[in-house]
Amino acid sequence: MGNEIAKAKSGFALEPRSMQEAMTMADMLSKSAMVPPQYKGKAEDTLVAMMLGAELGLNPIQSLQNIAVINNRPSIYGDALAALVQNHPTFGGMEESFDDQSMTATCTVWRKGGTKHTQTFSQQDATVAGLWGKTGPWKQYPKRMLAMRARGFALRGQFADALAGLITREEAEDIPAGEIDITPRESARPAITHYPDTDFETNFPKWQQAIKDGKRTPEQIITMVRSKAELTDSQHEQILALA
Repeated sequence: MGNEIAKAKSGFALEPRSMQEAMTMADMLSKSAMVPPQYKGKAEDTLVAMMLGAELGLNPIQSLQNIAVINNRPSIYGDALAALVQNHPTFGGMEESFDDQSMTATCTVWRKGGTKHTQTFSQQDATVAGLWGKTGPWKQYPKRMLAMRARGFALRGQFADALAGLITREEAEDIPAGEIDITPRESARPAITHYPDTDFETNFPKWQQAIKDGKRTPEQIITMVRSKAELTDSQHEQILALA
């Protein structure tokens, strides 16, 4: 694999240039003692995590260290979630605070030139959701869990385009099997029916280049996009035409 994999611009992060190289890398990494247990010996799962991470701007190692699959749904650690948003070109700023008296975490985030969006999550909210005192992190690190929930809601509300629909691992671990989300009703947003035209126009040249370089096939691009939102007939045909 050596000379056939391009070296990233910085550090020792290797970037596969074809599906075969990607699968070889995934198989190698899945056998490493450094990957999380959920990817150990699972080359296919490792490859999917690498592909999802690439869409977010993470290199393979960062993807495996920060993306977790909980109840068959990909999620990302809260600190990595913040890093992705802070690296977004329209990121304006983020402020976080915690009120010990009311046990309320607050996260305020905004885009450049935009208004500030504030989200709170309190002990009372956690109690209503059946989380407060729950065995595990909620009992061991309650303040951090409140902070991660407020952060997750705030960042997802303002930077859905940067997060590709991912939720925090901390939140995913609290979702009972069979349920989709535990976001409070007042914070819930309607699901996107079709892949946004603006995102399609932005990503289309990247997909075109990936197919040209042999990194992806049109079918793989379609499968990846449909994991986030449904394609229109026109979008579907445009991707297929890249073959």
